[in-house]
Amino acid sequence: MSIDDVIYVICLLACIGAGSYVRKIADEGQRKLVSTALGVIVVVIVSGLHSLHCFASLALGTAAVLLVHPSKGHLVTFVVMFGYLVFFRMFDFYLGIPGHTNMIQMILTLKVSGVAFEKTAAWKRLQAREEQKKNDQRDVNQESLIEITDYDEELQTLTAAEIVHYSFNYIGVLTGPYYRYRTYRDYFEMPFKTHAPSVEATLEKLKYAVFYCALYLTTNYFWPLDYALSDEFFNDRSFVYRLLYVWPTFFTFRARIYTGLTLSECVCTMAGFGAYPDESDPNNGEGPRKRYQHLKRDADKHHYNFTTIVNTRVLEVERCWTFREGMKHWNVCVQYWLAVNVYKLFPSKKYRTGATLLCSAYWHGFRPGHYFCIMGAPFYVSLEDMWDKLVRKNESGTRRRVIDVLFWIFKWFAFSYLGEAFLLSSFGNIWRFYSSVYHIGYISWAAMIALGLYLTSQRKAAERKKNREVEKAAAGDKPDGNAQKEKAQ
Repeated sequence: MSIDDVIYVICLLACIGAGSYVRKIADEGQRKLVSTALGVIVVVIVSGLHSLHCFASLALGTAAVLLVHPSKGHLVTFVVMFGYLVFFRMFDFYLGIPGHTNMIQMILTLKVSGVAFEKTAAWKRLQAREEQKKNDQRDVNQESLIEITDYDEELQTLTAAEIVHYSFNYIGVLTGPYYRYRTYRDYFEMPFKTHAPSVEATLEKLKYAVFYCALYLTTNYFWPLDYALSDEFFNDRSFVYRLLYVWPTFFTFRARIYTGLTLSECVCTMAGFGAYPDESDPNNGEGPRKRYQHLKRDADKHHYNFTTIVNTRVLEVERCWTFREGMKHWNVCVQYWLAVNVYKLFPSKKYRTGATLLCSAYWHGFRPGHYFCIMGAPFYVSLEDMWDKLVRKNESGTRRRVIDVLFWIFKWFAFSYLGEAFLLSSFGNIWRFYSSVYHIGYISWAAMIALGLYLTSQRKAAERKKNREVEKAAAGDKPDGNAQKEKAQ
């Protein structure tokens, strides 16, 4: 592990320990100040002078949220925060910035622009409600009126101090998870944190974090990524060895990510952050999807979960059969942000999937590996969907289980093959590796798509022929009208 990784892990563990103290602070104002102070301290320790980027971008983003009219505020804030990433990463390219500072800046970008999107959405609901009332005050059915909450109105009077507190809250400041401003507000206004099983949930997650860390250290020792950059790897190793090497290196990457994300979730659970009653139906990143304010009256009688702050469903990622399913379970809090603020709001339905993936790649970084990996995903998903309809969808029993296992193997090869580009990062390293395995992944996928299109067309032609024969047979079986009359006479 590098010195940056050591500092990062120490800060995460310190944040986990602080949660026990923060959760017990009785005064909510003091709790908020302590949480923000801890967040600023963590950012400065990890980033040093580079933390000035975080303060500068936050100032610009906050100004956009507060000064621009809500009808355009979300777009301006989005451009400001994502535009600052260009300057930030150009600075990194020439002078170098610690990798974990990049993660802090990424989370900060989502938070500030996310507040702007929430404010605009609430403003539109308020405007629509007013229009409903103006159009026909006599005939308006109260049940048909757009529901307005206190939260919608509160967003319109948001202050700079609240945005700063939300952005630099020590919970999630390092690697997330991303959570809405509403989740942050609820932490200080709702009593759920007091009754949630914080210690038990944290200990359970820590067990998994230790397991993932052990896997990471072990696999990284035997199959380090650096070896895939060495001359020995390309000159002395066989084609099969080089091709199979993507499996352990991507496994190592997953174990490292799982460790960091699980520890970041422990920061939340130890503080009781993101805890909601089961009845509120919380969703990853989003929070409750049902009314929940009334549940605070008997908060001690509910069963709680931390679904809101679960960033990756590890077991589902590992066990699911297909690439598409795996993507749905990976980094789900960030996926929620992308789905709500990019995918659903993009003006063209035809291009919104591509725009969302491009935004994701841009957010991750400007290195070619990010685009090779993320933009290659829809290429494989389309192939997988096609073959799912051809050979898997209508099968059952033993045959279906065998096909599922084959899809699972292909899923992890696709993840590993594309993930290798993400890890190798630069175009030179990526091209050298892919050339050494003769670009077998892309070539085989292109061949499978061509074959799948051919088989699909053949199946459709056979179905059309069968339908015509059925129609012809039905027409032949139908008695002729004149013949019926003669027979009747």
